[in-house]
Amino acid sequence: MLGPDRLLRLAIGGVAVHRAAMKIVEKARKIAAHELEVAEEDLDYDAGSFTVKGAPDKAKTIPELAFSAWTAHNLPDGMEPDFSETAVYDPQNFVFPYGAHICVVEVDTETGKVDVVKYVAVDDVGTVVNPQIVDGQVMGGVIQGIAEAIFEEAVYDEEGTLQTATLMDYLVPSAAELPSFETDTTVTPSPSNPMGVKGIGEAGTIGAAPAVINAVVDALAPYGIHDMEMPASPQRVWAAIKEAQS
Repeated sequence: MLGPDRLLRLAIGGVAVHRAAMKIVEKARKIAAHELEVAEEDLDYDAGSFTVKGAPDKAKTIPELAFSAWTAHNLPDGMEPDFSETAVYDPQNFVFPYGAHICVVEVDTETGKVDVVKYVAVDDVGTVVNPQIVDGQVMGGVIQGIAEAIFEEAVYDEEGTLQTATLMDYLVPSAAELPSFETDTTVTPSPSNPMGVKGIGEAGTIGAAPAVINAVVDALAPYGIHDMEMPASPQRVWAAIKEAQS
């Protein structure tokens, strides 16, 4: 399962990395100004490159400056070589990602089988650093939430022996059991940290399980069924329908 640490890695660890990187950028600025023979305030920085204001052809990149810092042949007076920095970040508040997940299911009332036919997830994780990672985290979390809602269950006998100890008994869903997902994001930067990030690790899991199980309950509402224990396995759904009919 995606633990809470996954939610905090970017919002805490990522901010610490950002702070350390900014220290390196400032050290690189001093070296660039020294090599280009301009004042530090006369340099613009963008995408890993320093350029002289008004003379964009005069530039130094971070890799070039890192090499200068390593060789230490021409550094400003008093500057130590190398590009190594440390930063500590102690957040003053939590981050609060949020989103909306919508699920459509079909229930076979003869067998109790539940099929997820459509799933849409829109999440707000603040500043998006890597869209592919966000999509992957959401999709993986949604699959886990769907599995929790209708597939996976640890079953024990009366003596406490686990009965679902192998993948022959404990169903882990594959692409064959799931539809394609529609995902999107809105961006509301978090005010709790300088990067505006919120984290994404558990968003899919938290949203998917209730979305799926509520869709199942909605589908069974005509039978007077208003609650369903997870997972909504075929046996459990079929038994609930039969009990309601009787």
